[in-house]
Amino acid sequence: MSYQQKRVLTYVVITIFTLTLPFVTINGNHMLLLSFDKMQFHFLGFAFAMQELYLMPFLLMILFIGIFVITTIGGRIWCGWACPQTIFRVLFRDLIESKLFGLRKINNKQQQIDYSKYSNQLKKIGATLVFLILALVISTNFMWYFVPPEDFFAYIQNPEEHIFMILFILGTTVFLFYTVVLTKEDFCTYFCPYSRVQSVLYDDNTTQVVYDTTRGGNIYQDGQKVIFSTKELNANDECTLCDLCVKVCPTHIDIKKGLQVECINCLECVDACTSVMGKLHKKSLIQWGSTNTVLLKQKTNHLSPKNLMYFASILACVVLLFVFANSKEYLLVNINKTTSLYKINEEKLVKNNYIFTIQNTQSQAYTYDMKVNHKDFELIKFTPFTLEPNQRVKKVITIQSNKVLHFSNEKNTPLSLEVTIFAQEDPLVVTTTKSVAFVYPKDSLLK
Repeated sequence: MSYQQKRVLTYVVITIFTLTLPFVTINGNHMLLLSFDKMQFHFLGFAFAMQELYLMPFLLMILFIGIFVITTIGGRIWCGWACPQTIFRVLFRDLIESKLFGLRKINNKQQQIDYSKYSNQLKKIGATLVFLILALVISTNFMWYFVPPEDFFAYIQNPEEHIFMILFILGTTVFLFYTVVLTKEDFCTYFCPYSRVQSVLYDDNTTQVVYDTTRGGNIYQDGQKVIFSTKELNANDECTLCDLCVKVCPTHIDIKKGLQVECINCLECVDACTSVMGKLHKKSLIQWGSTNTVLLKQKTNHLSPKNLMYFASILACVVLLFVFANSKEYLLVNINKTTSLYKINEEKLVKNNYIFTIQNTQSQAYTYDMKVNHKDFELIKFTPFTLEPNQRVKKVITIQSNKVLHFSNEKNTPLSLEVTIFAQEDPLVVTTTKSVAFVYPKDSLLK
């Protein structure tokens, strides 16, 4: 199986995975969802409220350190085998333009389309319209990672109430049209910063596309082409100068020039050289390997101190991520005092009012109760309430002294009281205790 066939198969797997993942749920929670509508983040079947996003730094660290590891070991394998821009370009350039409309040949990506022909103009319009439809589907699929499908299909029936969602989808569609149809591979070269990062992270052990100058000959010197025909090659140089590796390159470079920021490791040049050299019963001059393996004939060492440091950092982040994920709060409680400091009733009992914001972060409904952990204070007019999974509610809670107390004749006294909120179904596990500030008036006001 050629690298191109393996790459297309990878694209198919990634596409199916990306399209179906929003529909996968565990206990009602999605595998990956960042909902600004419900202020939730779902990850691997766990739902986290926005107040619990202390996990996000660990995910970001894993992501960025992971990029360093992948780049140091596998070069720009992400760019050629998994990047959405590359996948969409293959979809538009190779499938729609080349296969469906016959505007160019897949094995000659340097071929310029003759737009002086009216038929080609119509084909280009048709290809663009087909991609716009696909871009709309892609944008909708992207939206499902922010608005889950079960909500999306309900929202789309009332588009006037969800204008931002519609504009987001249309804006993403326009962005895809601009980057895939208009900007093309220039996006990878000039816009994407990843191509610049590679020159810092590469070393002689990095797996990349390498032209074997020891066998093929030095076609370039100091970045300038010096060999233009086979007659100028040395007797032992095997390169045929067919330039098929150049014709198939989507970023329009000559890999014989050496490492270039434009190279995305798609390996199409490797397949091209393999087919040519195979007819001569020789091994490809362009290989997917490290500089040590291909040029220096040494063993590749992926366990360098730098890589081991990366692995250790990722492992530490993963461990911390799961530790914090498993210690997630069973319920979230936020307490704010009302504007009035206190109220004194006819019996000289003192009341303080609070606004409790309570959220059930679990995947099942619970009935919540409260109590004040102080013998001289109690809740008044409070009744237990039920919250559905991930439901949040605000309640005005009143705490009152149950007898007249004496603290100071000169000023109000702030007291720290503890309030326990718990689920009646599981009071030992689903529970939390919060401190509240109770303002008690000076004695002269109680006479």
